[in-house]
Amino acid sequence: MNVQYPARTAERRTSADDVFERLRSDIVNLRLAPGTKLSEVEVAKHSDVSRQPVREAFIRLNNMKLLQVRPQKATLVRKISVKDILNTRFIRTAIEVEVVRKACEAAQQEDLARIEGNLKAQKRAANKRDTDLFHRLDYEFHHLICIAAKVEFAFAAIEQNKSHVDRLCMLSLANKDGMLELYRDHSGIFEALKQRDEDAIVAATRLHLTRLDETLADARRNHPDFFDD
Repeated sequence: MNVQYPARTAERRTSADDVFERLRSDIVNLRLAPGTKLSEVEVAKHSDVSRQPVREAFIRLNNMKLLQVRPQKATLVRKISVKDILNTRFIRTAIEVEVVRKACEAAQQEDLARIEGNLKAQKRAANKRDTDLFHRLDYEFHHLICIAAKVEFAFAAIEQNKSHVDRLCMLSLANKDGMLELYRDHSGIFEALKQRDEDAIVAATRLHLTRLDETLADARRNHPDFFDD
């Protein structure tokens, strides 16, 4: 399966877009740990670009609260804020509940077939312990639900809010059990969608998003240096 994030068209992509995507991936996947110092000069050299696109990427990541840009000082990968995590989960829940309601009304057979294919790929990725692939398939699953609901525009908001919790998710996906739990959640959402059962799909979606509570507690216990509150 060809798994891709929603992205700008190739004609419109810039060096800043490339640097932004690469840095965001490194932050989300914890290749750049919370608290890591970054230098415009070093990132520009590594990316083989001038400092301007790096500066633009830093600003975008700062606005997403993934970086902390400090004038005259080193830029830092932001530590995880529990308050921000809970705030973004609230927003994401409100959006996704409405998306799945609409999906029950609007999903076509081709939509269901694409989601089913995604779920099969998720299970294979979990069995292979391929964390990076599973993470991309997780994004694609939620994107496909938006497409099925005929509200693809909503995925931009989901994606923005999802970025704040992705670092926690990567910790929970570090083992096969964590991936299989999320796969089962996604399967429950899909089964309710196939049945056009609005109450069941809303309940399954809310359950899925409450997994964050346990993940957050575990992360704070095992990685206290990742947090700033």
